[in-house]
Amino acid sequence: MTSERVVGHIVGTGLGSVLRRRRDVFDAHLHSDLQRGISKLKDSDGAYVSDAIVLNGGYLDDDDSWHEILYTGASPAVDRDPQTKQLKADQSWSYADNAALKLSFERGYPIRILRGHEGDARYSPREGYRYDGLYRITQARTGTSVTPGLSGEPIAICQFVLERLQESDQEPTAVESALVELAGFGEVEERVPETRTLQVQRVIRDTAAARRIKDLYGGQCQVCGIRLVGAHEQPYCEGAHLKPLGAPHKGPDVEPNILCLCPNCHVRLDLGAISIGEDWSVIERVSSTGPRTTLPHILLKKGHGLHPAYATYQRDWWDSVERGRAESS
Repeated sequence: MTSERVVGHIVGTGLGSVLRRRRDVFDAHLHSDLQRGISKLKDSDGAYVSDAIVLNGGYLDDDDSWHEILYTGASPAVDRDPQTKQLKADQSWSYADNAALKLSFERGYPIRILRGHEGDARYSPREGYRYDGLYRITQARTGTSVTPGLSGEPIAICQFVLERLQESDQEPTAVESALVELAGFGEVEERVPETRTLQVQRVIRDTAAARRIKDLYGGQCQVCGIRLVGAHEQPYCEGAHLKPLGAPHKGPDVEPNILCLCPNCHVRLDLGAISIGEDWSVIERVSSTGPRTTLPHILLKKGHGLHPAYATYQRDWWDSVERGRAESS
């Protein structure tokens, strides 16, 4: 069961949830339209504001870097070439979708971000649509499209810059969820989430994306091939991010950035003792005592979508650490 559509969190749909069709996204109250990129709803004063957008390879001027998104506003269908995605006319701030998103910026409302399978391969699900949490609009400005109009004229576009909220603001706390349950769906005042201080840092995050990767491999470590099974006959493994989530890395919590590893290989990856090569080989940067326990190449199953950019980031990061250590010695 889910709550009514509101600005901010939707109770019943967790961060990282994948929905197969746009209809499923609509039914979950995550987005108000089956085709448009910008979702709208009426605010308390009757004005339309935006509560969500879908990133699915819509405009050539869009740029997704996970923590920051450059998003292009909307245009009537007649102003856009359906094949090339080229705009034929300037975008307008009076167009309903753009006006709603701009009003959310002015009122400081968070925006739910959903990524579709046709978006940037570094962050997008292989199929369907994934709910990736709340972002705040930091700028709403007029820009110029990188692609000129049909006669070579410059095309003005409505541009929005969105920044991802802190992890502590990405899902309601257990207390907040319980209050919503008690109050009844649709009867809780809409609000922008306030910053909360986390007292304990979670080292291992068993997120929806990590669970999907662990399920795909059945608990088998992609680096050494071991499958740890306890007395309860359930496998134990961990979701490891090639580009770490925290600062200064700010990696995304998406399947293309996650490996299924045993605890030992997870620690070795995080410490830079192993890396993954361009050909998906396992590179032992620091050898362990005893015989080699890693596989020549990582296990890689169809449907994982592991992206080489994250393996490259992990290698380059530890290369820079080693260079810095050598220069200081």
